[in-house]
Amino acid sequence: MARRPLIGITSYVEHARWGVWDFRASLVPYGYVEAVQAAGGRAVLLPPDSVDDDVLDAVDGLIVSGGVDVDPALYGAVPHPSTDPPQVARDAGELTLIRGSFARDLPLLGVCRGAQLMAVARGGTLVQDLPLGVHRDVLGVFNWHPVTPVGGLLADILGDAELKVNAHHHQAVDDPGSLVVTARAEDGVIEAVEDPTQRFAIGVQWHPELLEDSRLFVALVEYSGSSIRERG
Repeated sequence: MARRPLIGITSYVEHARWGVWDFRASLVPYGYVEAVQAAGGRAVLLPPDSVDDDVLDAVDGLIVSGGVDVDPALYGAVPHPSTDPPQVARDAGELTLIRGSFARDLPLLGVCRGAQLMAVARGGTLVQDLPLGVHRDVLGVFNWHPVTPVGGLLADILGDAELKVNAHHHQAVDDPGSLVVTARAEDGVIEAVEDPTQRFAIGVQWHPELLEDSRLFVALVEYSGSSIRERG
C-alpha cells in the first residue's frame, strides 16, 4: 500500500499543564490530528522555526492552525487595544512555511489565524476588532452562523449552498491581497480565501477540525496524496 500523506500542522506555543507538570509547550488541539487521521493522512506537529522552510520537503501538505492574533506590524498597522501581544516567533515561523508552500505549490489549509496569515503573506490586511455578536460573543464558546461559498475550489468541495459554521474570532481578513474571497458571512465578513495560482490553498475563518463535515480535510489529504505520486 502507498503510505499515508504526511500533513504538517503548525503548533501553538502556550503554557500547558499535564499531571504534575506545568511548562511552556508546543501543542495543537487534538481535533486537527483526528481530522487528518480520519481523512486518511498522518499528522506531524511543526513548532515555530523561521530559519528555513526545508521541512516542507518532508511533508505532503500543510495546515496552519488557529491561535492568537497576528502582529499588526506585519501588515503595516498600529495595534488595536484588543489585539493580543504578538508571538513573534510563531508569526515568523508560520509565514516562512506559508510562503514556502506557495513556492512549492504544496497543498495548504489555513484555519482561522491561518487564513489571516495567508492573506498577510499575499500582501493583505486584517480587521483587528469585529463587533461582538456574529463571530464571537462569549470567550471560550463557539458562535454558530451561516456562511455562503461564492466560488473557487471551496465551492467545488462544499457546494454553493449556505453552510452553518463554528466561529470564535474578533479579527478577520480585510484586504485579501492577491488572494480571492470564496465565502462571506451574512454581515459581509470574509470567511474564506484562496490562492487561485495554487492547486489547493484555502483559508477558512471557521474551525472545520471540530465539525462532522470532513470534506475540507478529505480534499487536503487527497491533494497531498497527489504530491506523493508526482514525486514518484
